[in-house]
Amino acid sequence: MGKGPLSGVRVIELAGIGPGPFAAMLLADLGADVIRVDRASAASGGGGFGGTDFTNRGKRSIAIDLKSERGKDVVLRLVERSDVLLEGFRPGVTERLGLGPDDCLARNPRLVYGRMTGWGQEGALAQSAGHDVAYIAITGALHAIGRAGGPPQIPLNLLGDFAGGSMYLVVGVLSALLESKVSGKGQVVDAAIVDGAAHLSTFIHGFLAGGMWQDERGVNMLDSGAPWYDVYETADGRHMAVGAIEPQFYAELLRLLGLDGDDTLPGQHDRSRWPELRERFAAAFKARTRDEWAEVFLPSDACVAPVLSMREAAVHPYNTEREVFVERGGQHQPAPAPRFSRTPAGTDGVPVLPGGQSRDVLTDLGFEDAEELLASGAVRAAGS
Repeated sequence: MGKGPLSGVRVIELAGIGPGPFAAMLLADLGADVIRVDRASAASGGGGFGGTDFTNRGKRSIAIDLKSERGKDVVLRLVERSDVLLEGFRPGVTERLGLGPDDCLARNPRLVYGRMTGWGQEGALAQSAGHDVAYIAITGALHAIGRAGGPPQIPLNLLGDFAGGSMYLVVGVLSALLESKVSGKGQVVDAAIVDGAAHLSTFIHGFLAGGMWQDERGVNMLDSGAPWYDVYETADGRHMAVGAIEPQFYAELLRLLGLDGDDTLPGQHDRSRWPELRERFAAAFKARTRDEWAEVFLPSDACVAPVLSMREAAVHPYNTEREVFVERGGQHQPAPAPRFSRTPAGTDGVPVLPGGQSRDVLTDLGFEDAEELLASGAVRAAGS
């Protein structure tokens, strides 16, 4: 707290999984005071998966019995003292708890109420369970990822949960905060992963509408269809990533591969000879190891880079020089992003445990009945 451009903004996060906690982490990274409301039962259960849930870094946790009237009232009192509330339950759950938008905005009319779901707040699928892979499937994004003749390939849960979900929730919340400074009124932000995943593909839909993209996998410029935008195996079984689209970058690729000046080489945009061009590239990359090729290509304008494992990436010289990753408690984790010139973001990198700051939160926010709430069980402290 106290660092970053969102210093002074207080966020209440109703604990969930996946995109909601990540959105709250991003706000905490940027300096917001994020208070995570965990279930009372979680206070005695430790730290999830071994205290390495980095999406809980930079927050404070208070464990509350949301099914009790006193517990619900504690949350509403927190809402009175806050700017944002984030929740990621199925539609109607917070309403049944007495913590829905109407309940919260009645206590704090300036509150920005952020809702994170997969399918949205209404519609035929709104009450259905789902995960990232289903959301990106129904938006067409998953269909487009993979090689020609092969099945769709799952891009982890980065595209749906975190890009289509968390980031759009954060954009919506920050936009609503800015607007509230003018109007003096809060509002509900409905962030659905299907909406965000579809929106992310706007650029590709433009290509499709303009006849520059085929609605099938592995035959287009950016989906491994083009030999100069693909991944190639090296002599040691590792890989190099190639993205030499522009002619000057493509020329640099040929030069560094030792293929420039070869009159028999197919032209870059001769689709009929792309299979032959791909074979030539594959044979060239097979002649050296990944790290040998990395020395050849980095730095250069060929748009070629080694494919690193996650552990390798954390200690790669470029990443360490720029501090893309930080080390906290002997573990590497991604550093806050983006970067600011005057109000730098920061994090201690330590994930909070459920109820770890229950007493501190009550005290800091002026709850005169803090000890009574803890004694009653409406609020629990970690380990209790």
